[in-house]
Amino acid sequence: MGNAIFVDLRDRELSCYAFEKNGKSGPMKELFTSPVVDDYSFALEESFERERESYLSLPLGLLDFRVLELPFTDVRKIRELVPFEIDNLVLGGAGNVVYDVLPVSRAEGGSRVLVAYMPKDTLGTILGRLKTAGIDPKAVVSLELAAAVSSSASPEKLANRLLAPEPLDEGMRQDVMRREAAAPTINLRRGEFAYTVDDERTQRSLKLTAILVLLLLLVFAGDSVMGIIAADRENSAIRTRMRKTYQVLFPSEKRISNELYQLKAHIKELRDKEESFVGVSPLGVLLDLSGVRRPGVVFSEVSVDRDNIVLKGECPTLGDVQNIKTSLEKILSGVNISDTKPSAQNKMLFTITAKGRKA
Repeated sequence: MGNAIFVDLRDRELSCYAFEKNGKSGPMKELFTSPVVDDYSFALEESFERERESYLSLPLGLLDFRVLELPFTDVRKIRELVPFEIDNLVLGGAGNVVYDVLPVSRAEGGSRVLVAYMPKDTLGTILGRLKTAGIDPKAVVSLELAAAVSSSASPEKLANRLLAPEPLDEGMRQDVMRREAAAPTINLRRGEFAYTVDDERTQRSLKLTAILVLLLLLVFAGDSVMGIIAADRENSAIRTRMRKTYQVLFPSEKRISNELYQLKAHIKELRDKEESFVGVSPLGVLLDLSGVRRPGVVFSEVSVDRDNIVLKGECPTLGDVQNIKTSLEKILSGVNISDTKPSAQNKMLFTITAKGRKA
């Protein structure tokens, strides 16, 4: 069975066809034919899935026509102006009919258009009966009108064919059905009868797309939040390790607010003092002091910088201090005894300074 349905409403019968609307040109399959009474009442023998695309053809007997001459060719403008042009020509006014227009000739910036219209009540009744059977036509056309338009070379000939339409055999009707399904000559599903299924499907698709996009955004947002939390935890762990390392490097410093800033300050301080240590060899001084060996002499503190050497210690007597000075003068320059004093253990505490090692 085809993927589309064409309902052909005639004066005395209604026929329903199934066909493939995908470029295939195989014959249409007639599903059933139902009788139509005088007021175009009919009953459908079966129901259909609403998802199937469908079309409806109306007989010329349900339509009225007017030919208008208008000073422009834009079809949208023509459709806007037609209600005012036919309002006095239609019983009950233009508000009681549904219409469509077809330009039949154009000349000198104007056009002659064929207006096809029918009562809204009649179309509403037909569409309602079809809808109960699951048929919601995408377009409402007229096979006889389409055949008359395609075979008429002038508006006059078209008018004559509409007044006395030529009968269409089954093959011709099916050919016109296919053409009308692809590109309707007129379509009376306008205004309050406009076909909205495609729009509703589009809206549902857009809503679904919006929901999916929102879900993706939530996933990305959740991933970003988790990344931020993980980064914050990692930063906290790094700060903890930095503080512990800083406390190991500077155990005497109790007030720590910004480890990195304070460490940079210490490095800057060391760089400022760098010149004080250039050329200083503490190991060489200690090696020289190891050669000054006297019983009871103990060096307790040795300070070495580029300009001065300060030696502090203790020895048994003041004479030993002088002997130490004499021994140091052999290896150091500018040796002086800057301080001596007795200790509680009856030993002599001393402080000796020097300018540096001899070359």
